[in-house]
Amino acid sequence: AGVQSTTPTTSLPFVKPIFFSALFRSCTDVLCCVLFIVVIFGYIALGSVAWLHGDPRKVIYPTDSSGQYCGQKGTANAKKAILFYFNILKCANPAVLINLQCPTTQMCVSKCPDRFATYADMQFHYQFNRSHWDYYKQFCRPGFNNPKKAVTHVLRDEDCPSMLVPSRPFLQRCFPDFVTTNGTLTVANKTVFKDSLDVIRSVTELKDAATGIISLLDAKEVGIKIVEDYASSWYWILIGLVIALVVSLIFILLLRFTAGILLWFIIIGVIVVVAYGIWHCYQEFSILRYQSGADMTISDLGFQTDFRVYLQLSQTWLVFLIFLGVTEASIILMLIFLRNRVRIAIALIKEGSKAIGYIMSALFYPIITFFLLAVCFSYWAVTAVFLASSGEPVYKVMSSNPDCLYANQTCNPETFNKTNITQQCTGSQCSFAFYGGESLYHRHIFILQLSNLLVFLWLVNFTIALGQCTLAGAFATYYWAQKKPADIPICPVFSSFARALRYHVGSLAFGSLILAVVQVVRIVLEYLDQKLKAQNAAARFLLCCLKCCFWCLERFIRFINRNAYIMIAIYGTNFCTSAREAFYLLMRNIVRVAVLDKVTDFLLFLGKVLIAGSVGVIGFFFFTHKIPIVQEEVPVLHFYWVPVLTVIFGSYLIAHGFFSVYAMCVDTLFLCFCEDLERHDGTPAKPFLMSPDLQKILGKSESPKKSRL
Repeated sequence: AGVQSTTPTTSLPFVKPIFFSALFRSCTDVLCCVLFIVVIFGYIALGSVAWLHGDPRKVIYPTDSSGQYCGQKGTANAKKAILFYFNILKCANPAVLINLQCPTTQMCVSKCPDRFATYADMQFHYQFNRSHWDYYKQFCRPGFNNPKKAVTHVLRDEDCPSMLVPSRPFLQRCFPDFVTTNGTLTVANKTVFKDSLDVIRSVTELKDAATGIISLLDAKEVGIKIVEDYASSWYWILIGLVIALVVSLIFILLLRFTAGILLWFIIIGVIVVVAYGIWHCYQEFSILRYQSGADMTISDLGFQTDFRVYLQLSQTWLVFLIFLGVTEASIILMLIFLRNRVRIAIALIKEGSKAIGYIMSALFYPIITFFLLAVCFSYWAVTAVFLASSGEPVYKVMSSNPDCLYANQTCNPETFNKTNITQQCTGSQCSFAFYGGESLYHRHIFILQLSNLLVFLWLVNFTIALGQCTLAGAFATYYWAQKKPADIPICPVFSSFARALRYHVGSLAFGSLILAVVQVVRIVLEYLDQKLKAQNAAARFLLCCLKCCFWCLERFIRFINRNAYIMIAIYGTNFCTSAREAFYLLMRNIVRVAVLDKVTDFLLFLGKVLIAGSVGVIGFFFFTHKIPIVQEEVPVLHFYWVPVLTVIFGSYLIAHGFFSVYAMCVDTLFLCFCEDLERHDGTPAKPFLMSPDLQKILGKSESPKKSRL
């Protein structure tokens, strides 16, 4: 904290921040502001177009190849509520992830197949027993009743599925009935099956075609139990979150008066909680290590829907023990080597406590941020679903004649027989091709989804930036006020919010756009990494390096943006100028940045962990019937960790909302302090604007020099 700036203080003139008056401010980054407004209107237009073309019922309720909903009353499918795929193997197409549709003929049925069968086998057995055709034809197109038709013609015309696979309904769709027996994936106790061409196919091909369905099927039962647990314990979860809210408020109120004691209490409390965790894990490990069957590894056990099984393994507790031990050692080492910096950070938080004490309305601003983020997320999710459900059944001319000029051209199955195509191309059919469309809109659904994602990230980052700039402007008024609290304007949070919207929307949008582009690139890299898992090692290594670089770039941009918004709130300059000045200012005070700022963040993080951990421990003892007084009130649960984790996560978010205000306050005061040191030297001509307490904390005092008369 005693490191002096290398820039001579006398070289910088006295510049008073101009946030007290709007006379000296002007709109910044106007071009980006206009672009941002245009994009918002375009985003609204995109949502409107998606709403006109999309139908989310296609995602929720299955539809056949004719666009009819399965199970819809008043139609021929009223008693056929399950969707059947003619060729489930085609569902491995990447288009399934984009359009939420499988590119194969789909038909509504009343029940799923319960046996392996092929059309060729059916024809063979039909000669001796017609019941085979009676069973098979219920999965064929309505009206088709020609079991003697050639297999090749049936498959070409898509009159019937080429094969049947034992399936069971899931989300109103027929999916292969996968069962894992002794670690082997089977369907109807078979690992292989024959397709319509008598080719031996593996069950794993069905698994690849129904990517993600196996885990969903296994998770279905768990999901139902989790919903039941929430229904039984929501009242107690709500009480736990209210307790976290009250504790956070009390903690912040006490922080103003006893910041030092409370922060040391945080540190000691976290050390004690982690130490208790280490002791508990060691006790469990010591008991299980000598029990038979408990020495099985987690990898040997595999995925289990009942997570309590993992707690019966000694390796699980060993992993917990090592993790908590490393955490405890890291905390203690940081306290030993950075103890002086911790004291300074505590003092800086005390000054922040005074600022928040004068500007209590800042504690409630995260509610506005949360509301705006909820609106952005809801609009993005609805738009994404409508875009994904915009596809319509596309039919194309299928002909075995290679000279057919109409092959692969779109057609209308209702009017196809009235055209001359059947005469020019003998045997041609108007068959289902895929879900999508031939219009300009349908051909660019994927681009529209990426645009939806980019604008969503842009709006989210803008909302966060608006909150940071608003809070920075409010806390900067505290720092630069010569007489506190007399010189602090009325409603500083509202005034700062109005200034940010009036003058600096373009600058906030500029910084948010840069961050959003980097985030989209990271998402694309993650998608490519998932697709190239089976490719060569060089490609995976390159992707890993790119992911690491862009992760670092995102972290750096977040850091620069945060400090740039503080400079924008103080001086009203554009984004590039503010980012440059903030970067150079921080680099000239790199020691203070690396130690004071980050240690402060660490202490605030410990506070969030302590609040979430304390409420979580209470919830754990409550839901595991370890509090005798309220044992009769505890609901019966399938998984006690469901409400416990919900309480812990919710408590952490609540604490994070309050402590994020503190973090922004400390960052703003710290940047103002560095700026104050460089522009002023403590003389009557250039007096420090920091409070006397902060001068004492950071080793600065008014210069004894007196101006000569």
